[in-house]
Amino acid sequence: MSNESKKPAARPDGNRTGAMRSWIIIATVVALFFAFYKTNPGEQAVRELTQIEFYKALDEGKLVEPVVRFIDRDEGETYLTGEMETDQVDKDGKPLADKNGDPVRVRYRVPLVPGENEPLMENLFSQQIPVKVKERRSPLSPLVMNILFFGGMMFLFYWLFYRKMGGDGGMFGFGKSRAKLLDGKAEKAKVTFSDVAGIDEAKEEVQEIVSFLKEPAAFRKLGGRIPKGVLLVGPPGTGKTLLAKAIAGEAQVPFFAISGSDFEEMFVGVGASRMRDMFAEAKKKAPCIIFIDEIDSIGMKRTGAGALGASRYNEQTLNTMLVEMDGFSPNEGVIVIAATNRPDTLDAALLRPGRFDRQVMIDLPTLKGREDILALHGKKIKFGPDADLSRIARGTPGFSGADLANLLNEAALMSVRKKLDGVDMETLEEARDKVLWGRERKSAGYSQKDREITAWHEAGHAILQLLAKNADPLHKVTIIPRGRALGVTMSLPERDVLGRTKSHFLDELVICCGGRIAEKMFTNEISTGAAQDIAMATDIARKMVCTYGMSERFGFQAFNEQSPYAIAESMPPAFSEETSRAIDAEVSKLIADAYARAEREIAENRDKVELLAKTLLERETMDGRDVARLVGIEMKEPEREEAKPADEAKPGEAQPGEPRTEVL
Repeated sequence: MSNESKKPAARPDGNRTGAMRSWIIIATVVALFFAFYKTNPGEQAVRELTQIEFYKALDEGKLVEPVVRFIDRDEGETYLTGEMETDQVDKDGKPLADKNGDPVRVRYRVPLVPGENEPLMENLFSQQIPVKVKERRSPLSPLVMNILFFGGMMFLFYWLFYRKMGGDGGMFGFGKSRAKLLDGKAEKAKVTFSDVAGIDEAKEEVQEIVSFLKEPAAFRKLGGRIPKGVLLVGPPGTGKTLLAKAIAGEAQVPFFAISGSDFEEMFVGVGASRMRDMFAEAKKKAPCIIFIDEIDSIGMKRTGAGALGASRYNEQTLNTMLVEMDGFSPNEGVIVIAATNRPDTLDAALLRPGRFDRQVMIDLPTLKGREDILALHGKKIKFGPDADLSRIARGTPGFSGADLANLLNEAALMSVRKKLDGVDMETLEEARDKVLWGRERKSAGYSQKDREITAWHEAGHAILQLLAKNADPLHKVTIIPRGRALGVTMSLPERDVLGRTKSHFLDELVICCGGRIAEKMFTNEISTGAAQDIAMATDIARKMVCTYGMSERFGFQAFNEQSPYAIAESMPPAFSEETSRAIDAEVSKLIADAYARAEREIAENRDKVELLAKTLLERETMDGRDVARLVGIEMKEPEREEAKPADEAKPGEAQPGEPRTEVL
């Protein structure tokens, strides 16, 4: 093991701990300075007496004997100090006494005026009170003490305002870079390509960057130019940040990590200053990697003067980044990697060749990718003999890598609560349902009438789900509250779906209407439980008309909704009012046709809906296959073979299948 690998990793709270230690030292020094400079702890409770008060106390015999008296000469002044009985009395009018009954004593101090001390001294000697003369002088002269005092104040001023305030987050450190430097060699033992699964194509694309950072001479020899910037694009949780750390770990180079929001500040020009400082630090460490997470916060499209939402100061940060990446000054050996899930909002100048030369798509993992991710995260988990990760992978289309890791963690926690020896298959499926639809709330009490309405509602959804030939297979139906829903009908595609057909959306519209129709048919009443079904059906129908071109009236056309931030003068409506009314009519027609079809199918299968509803009131939760056997409807078997890679599909043209939920 090399010496470099033995170095302890920098703690993220090191700056905070050092600042706190410095403040403690400063406070201690100031306290000691003031304690020894002007203050004597023995004189804190000294009572100042005038000559008349002193003579009165002497005549009344309040001076305690035998007590040694001191005459102190401090800075040219002379005092007579000692102890005397206090003049204070309690609530009964008696002199204050201690716990032993003795009178309370206080220290006193009497200034001695030159030429008037003889009568006082004669009275003391006449009463045989001994007086001892003691001179107390500071070891340092007042001039030296003043110099030390003001020198200490200047040192504290320098420490606070020039050193501490000049660091990260300080008064004079706003323009400094907030990027955290990670040692690539130290990070190699933590994150490498072996720790990244499910995005094999993305790892192949960034492999060239690793090769360049390891052997840059080989690329320059053939005249090749490595990309200056790589933009990682994909949904949240797909591993963009993890892939960037793996690149730095494989290449063993310095790695500067920062978020796009770290460039924003309330002061003007701070973002641009931090950007320049970050690239300056990176050039000193070249070859190195700069990783900017959520770059869309500073790289959004620049707008014209006066446009709504324009921010001239954010554009200064973007302009500085554009110049630093590809401007007049050379930028050799510094590779910028950025991540975003909103590439459509980025400025065109940022995406041109010479800046972000390459865009790497990191999409949701396929079936094989999900299996690899589950196997990677499952190395630290003990499974039961019946656990089948491949089955979980088939039942989790649309899950990201972060979702799969969360699923395994939830399963492990559930197994601990159940006191199992390992995570079994039942717990894995329960964890999947919890991640998708929320945890069951069996303790949520509601009336029998509510249970019956929920049972009719979910039975209507479930029967139509079984009858639909183009919809996803029924997974589970329950009347136990889960999440914020009183009941849930779950459908789950068990293969990757790269595209949806018109027949699928029409079946989905019919299924959405089933809950309301079943309620009305069997209870002669309707409830608010169909609110989400109505919203889902309206959204599907509008997308069929405006986005997917699945309307018979409009055909192959798209009608994009106007942005609410658009200005009427600069951005005219996307379509006319007459077309808008026609779109509304077409959406209403699609929903009305689906509602009529759902009414007809539920009426034809009334006995099946009634049987399922009564069974749900008894069992509360039923698997999709059990429902199919109960009502005698043959359930469509899902395709379980692994889908072939669609090399011809372009990014953005197809979306993986996602679970659907009908809730009450």
